[in-house]
Amino acid sequence: MSSESTALAEGGTPTYLASGDPAFADYSPAWLANLANDVTLEGSMFDGAVQGVDAVRALVGGARELYDGQDFNFAGPWGNNGFVEDYTTKVRGRPLGAVHLITFNAEGQAQHIAANYRPRVLTTVSLSAIDVDSSLVLP
Repeated sequence: MSSESTALAEGGTPTYLASGDPAFADYSPAWLANLANDVTLEGSMFDGAVQGVDAVRALVGGARELYDGQDFNFAGPWGNNGFVEDYTTKVRGRPLGAVHLITFNAEGQAQHIAANYRPRVLTTVSLSAIDVDSSLVLP
């Protein structure tokens, strides 16, 4: 699989309204299986951040349960210690775009995930909607 995408937003259409690149049909994020013990995740879909393997996996899994599929436009290396994912999905029938930046530590483990979503009208899901232990939420 190539990390180069052929999916483009045409005629000024936002990418979250376009379909994904068929080259990523079987994509599964390998970084999710290689998380640092103190991994952190923050994002525009919720207030705050979570820390720890269990909290990150719970939040990612909970978010995926809200999704109606995922169409990846791009997934590939970024710089010397990062990885980027760009995908579209639907939540309750409404289109949602996502861009994730994963930063790796010296051991190659995912250390920090920044998850950004658009349009913002759909990004007001609170952590209480996803089963995450509140003691793992950072202020």
